Amino acid sequence: MKAATKTAPEKARARPQAAPKIGFVSLGCPKALVDSERILTQLRAEGYLVAPSYADADLVIVNTCGFIDAAVKESLDAIGEALAENGKVIVTGCLGAKGSIVQDTHPRVLAVTGPHATDAVMRAVHSHLPQPHDPYTDLIPPQGVKLTPRHYAYLKIAEGCNHRCTFCIIPSMRGDLVSRPVGEVMQEAATLVKAGVRELLVISQDTSAYGVDVKYRTGFWNGRPLKTRMTELAAALGGLAGKDAASGVWVRLHYVYPYPHVDEVIPLMADGKILPYLDVPFQHASPRILKAMKRPASSENNLARIKRWRDICPALTIRSTFIVGFPGETEADFEQLLEFLEDAQLDRVGCFAYSPVEGAAANALPGHVPEAIKEERKARFMALQETISAARLKRKVGQTFTVLIDAVGAQGATARSAADAPEIDGAVHVAPEASLKAGEFARVTIVASDTHDLKGVVA
Repeated sequence: MKAATKTAPEKARARPQAAPKIGFVSLGCPKALVDSERILTQLRAEGYLVAPSYADADLVIVNTCGFIDAAVKESLDAIGEALAENGKVIVTGCLGAKGSIVQDTHPRVLAVTGPHATDAVMRAVHSHLPQPHDPYTDLIPPQGVKLTPRHYAYLKIAEGCNHRCTFCIIPSMRGDLVSRPVGEVMQEAATLVKAGVRELLVISQDTSAYGVDVKYRTGFWNGRPLKTRMTELAAALGGLAGKDAASGVWVRLHYVYPYPHVDEVIPLMADGKILPYLDVPFQHASPRILKAMKRPASSENNLARIKRWRDICPALTIRSTFIVGFPGETEADFEQLLEFLEDAQLDRVGCFAYSPVEGAAANALPGHVPEAIKEERKARFMALQETISAARLKRKVGQTFTVLIDAVGAQGATARSAADAPEIDGAVHVAPEASLKAGEFARVTIVASDTHDLKGVVA
């Protein structure tokens, strides 16, 4: 008897085709990480798989950073490694917006896009690695694909920046401020919380400016009006936490410029609605250098504002970043910065020696500081801050805090208090205890401290 001929669909089912696999390298800041998460979410929605290694990937995407020279080198090296190990590479991110540097260095890359360009990346993927979408099998979780641990996530509320700081080229790469609709932000936040996220890290290039571009227009969330503005957004996000942010959902604000209206969120912190934590990039304290940087506010105003914030919310943690060795910085300017650091008593501080960035206006300023002096000033700055940090952490010994457990091992748990953002701040190292679980809160009594970290036991 003659065998029945299989139809085309039957043949396809008989020989299932493996889904294409994409390798992914994500570099840069949390804002770039969110871009990576969106691209990965779209890839998974269309049925692509994520490969664990270059060898397993049919194609590799590299999301780059291009802010300073060291980041440019790291990105170019990562692209070169991907080309050497795999051969098929699509480049996206901030380095892609810096002219032809990627193509000039690595002419074999398949495509190059700038940052915040999910659609353009997907067009490039479709061109070099087609994959038909099957809505019945290509499933992704409602919160999308995340590159962070399950219990915390970055919530990007805006793209771009309206400032023109002379050391920065972000606006030329990411454009002017574009605020996300407040209802859309709240929906994403609610979805993340429902999926088990215990900490929302609010980020943008300038969080304080949220809504400026749309004149703080009123949006809607859960059928109620909500203004597109940082204060109202922070209050609404705090509402997702329930009655107590310390044990429900943490909301942490990053990249907050010290505008006067920032004062409005401090009472929310004092009332426990959001974490008593502000990430404020002061950058310097010398009025002359701040003017050359085209930064808002002055050191005197900032010191007065910090005092007022702490009067309202004594538990407030302030983190900041500074640049030393900016063009024209004299020893007197630097001493003024050290005096500010001593007076401000900031909890967490990062410091960078000024690095010329291609395309930045500061490159044309006179008085570039020799590298040796930059590094010497950075060392002095960090030595002072380490003394301040050690003293402030020592005050916490004997106190009991709520912490969020990041990881549990044989030696105990690594956790963070309200004063500790992931990756950039210190940690609380907790002695072994059977009740500790990653992604959960615990009450911990602090028994010891050092320059950056705390040690504790379950209360």
